Amino acid sequence: MCRPHHMVQLITGYLPSVILQIFLYSVAPIMMLFSTLEGPVSHSERKRSACCKVLYFLIWNVFFVNVVSGTVLKQLDFFSSPKDIPVQLAKVIPGQASFFITYVLTSGWASLSSELMQLFGLIYNFIRKYVLRMKEDTEFVPSFPYHTEVPKVLLFGLLGFTCSVLAPLILPFLLVYFFLGYVVYRNQLLNVYRTRYDTGGLYWPIIHNTVIFSLVLTQIICLGVFGLKVSPVAAGFTIPLIIFTLLFNQYCRTRLLPLFSTFPAQVCIASIILQARK
Repeated sequence: MCRPHHMVQLITGYLPSVILQIFLYSVAPIMMLFSTLEGPVSHSERKRSACCKVLYFLIWNVFFVNVVSGTVLKQLDFFSSPKDIPVQLAKVIPGQASFFITYVLTSGWASLSSELMQLFGLIYNFIRKYVLRMKEDTEFVPSFPYHTEVPKVLLFGLLGFTCSVLAPLILPFLLVYFFLGYVVYRNQLLNVYRTRYDTGGLYWPIIHNTVIFSLVLTQIICLGVFGLKVSPVAAGFTIPLIIFTLLFNQYCRTRLLPLFSTFPAQVCIASIILQARK
């Protein structure tokens, strides 16, 4: 008698995350195409632009669309007043925690295993060697896919920040993901991928801005939680915390961001000599 109920739970809990993951595989090539059409000269600049687009797409479609859709299904007054948004987020996120945990399992743990297997590279080499009877292609060593992996890690960081207050059950799954991710990505960067260029740390501002956004969003959710608990003192202390976080972000932008737009003369001279030798 319980089998249909368990089947419904499996379909409603696991299948949406799998379908979303299959759909997201087509996002990175499309965003890379859009970045190419924008006209950047270097391949690293195209990847950085695609990284930003994929990150915005993931944050909106994986986090906000699921939160808003869960709210719309329950109550249609989510956007009735901007003051009610923290409270509505505090109400809805616990209901979406099961989906986010499933997403970490399907997109996080599964992607790390596929990253280790290098399935596309294995298929390419198998077809080339045994079907087409061609010699082994030693030049086919891709560079690290920053535009797909960096947004994925930042999205999991966002899920960890926002769900830690209301759904802390997701934290052990994220802890396992980040531990395995450190081991897997370190091995891939050192032993698998070929370093074709140096970005000069240009991905760090993207990471910094995403972390600050995750912190501010988490603090807004905490403000909603304290509103539900009718704790004006705690809510009053949360508002200065948001202000201090934004001030810290502005300080970092003023103090550190110019360093990423100028490079030392030694690096420029070395790049010119390397280009001349080629």
